[in-house]
Amino acid sequence: MSKANAQAPRHVAIIMDGNGRWAKQRGLPRLRGHEEGAESVRAILRACRDANVEYLTLYAFSVENWVRPRDEIGGLMRLLRVFLDKNEHELHEHEIRFRVIGRMHDLPKLIQRRLNKAIESTLSYKRSTLTLALSYGGRAELVDAVKRIAVDVKEGKLHPERITEKTIASRLYAPDIPDPDFMIRTSGEMRISNFLLWQLSYAELYVTDVLWPDFREEHFNAALAEYARRHRRFGNIE
Repeated sequence: MSKANAQAPRHVAIIMDGNGRWAKQRGLPRLRGHEEGAESVRAILRACRDANVEYLTLYAFSVENWVRPRDEIGGLMRLLRVFLDKNEHELHEHEIRFRVIGRMHDLPKLIQRRLNKAIESTLSYKRSTLTLALSYGGRAELVDAVKRIAVDVKEGKLHPERITEKTIASRLYAPDIPDPDFMIRTSGEMRISNFLLWQLSYAELYVTDVLWPDFREEHFNAALAEYARRHRRFGNIE
């Protein structure tokens, strides 16, 4: 690892915002912005490999996104399938484990099958992990975790007095993935938009005005340089 990347975060989470705005500024259909955004995903995957970032989690489609026009949703699903078809070989080449968090059962059956194929074929890889948040919401994840806990309590497997933070964390969608160290949001919006509400508790936050389709390696490296200047205290004093 180079000196510039010596203090790189282990886990980076990204809210990929600005595809629609990027397209609107150019008088293009919104889907064109999503297509260009897919190129940014490829670029950031390369940048993560160069920086030795072990985990990358991308907010790809939220539970709230289902209210978007049907044509746009259909286009996004097709784009997801095409992205996997074109790039799954890189997952194998670089031994990247592919995962999905969210209510995957909400997705079209064809997309579910394609996602499961990539998940299963990369299951043994340990070099790094790419996670897509699809039909995901932080509140929905907590609701689903509470439901799992309620079932265990009802069945006598868990006593309410024994419920701890670890109990909740163990019922999240991917409990074995460490919490993000660093969360990046593109497009300048100053909010986390229901993303990883539990896991981001102590993450360093970074917001850039760059729209996601324009966000490439140099912008990612600038974000990592900012992260390296931060001092993470986790509630301790200086």
